[in-house]
Parts: sequence; structure tokens; C-alpha cells
Amino acid sequence: QVQLVESGGGLVQAGGSLRLSCAASGRTLSSYVMGWFRQAPGKEREFIASISRGGGNTQYADSVRGRFTISRDDAKNTVYLQMNSLEPEDTAGYYCAADQDWVVRPRVLSDYDYWGQGTQVTVSS
Repeated sequence: QVQLVESGGGLVQAGGSLRLSCAASGRTLSSYVMGWFRQAPGKEREFIASISRGGGNTQYADSVRGRFTISRDDAKNTVYLQMNSLEPEDTAGYYCAADQDWVVRPRVLSDYDYWGQGTQVTVSS
């Protein structure tokens, strides 16, 4: 019963930065594991980053490690994805996801129960 809404996407030049936000309503986010995924046209949705309950542990896909940072502010009921050094290959729809199960595999798409509708990121050469 949590609703997620992503924002912050847009058009940016290669090497630039964007910060995506995922705002939750309906329930507080503090008890949820949160993840970011992306999907380019004709490709499978892929794991990008995740953050644990409380924010103490994060995981990243190899393709974005060192460039992207996931964070959460439970007081604002919001999760963020800071994206730096963007490349054209980062162009995709970006989706926020949440799960409150006792056991969550952060990299596994099917383990998440709640999804936002996505925000588009386009990186030009």
C-alpha cells in the first residue's frame, strides 16, 4: 500500500549529473529496502543500486559503481539516486522499487513488491 513517484529525469550532456528522487506516500519508508532499476528500449530491466533499511548498507551494479550514489532520507520519506559522469549508455527509464519482506535480495527485480512509474534519463554525446 505504498505509492512511489520518481522525478528528476531529463536531458543531460555526457559527463553531466542528475539527481533522481523517489517520493513515497501511503506508508512510511523506514521499514523498506529500496532499489533503483533502469530499462532501455528493447532491453530487460536491470538492477542499478539498492539501500538497506536504515541506510547502512548499499549495493551497486558494476556499470555504475563509483559514479552513482543511492541515499535515503526517511524523515522526508524519499530515496535519491545521485548520478555523476553520465554516459550515453545510461540513457533509460529509471524506476524506484520497494519491499518490506523479512528477506530481500536487493539485486533481484522480482523480490520487490512496489514500483514507481519511472522517469526518463537521456544522455547526449
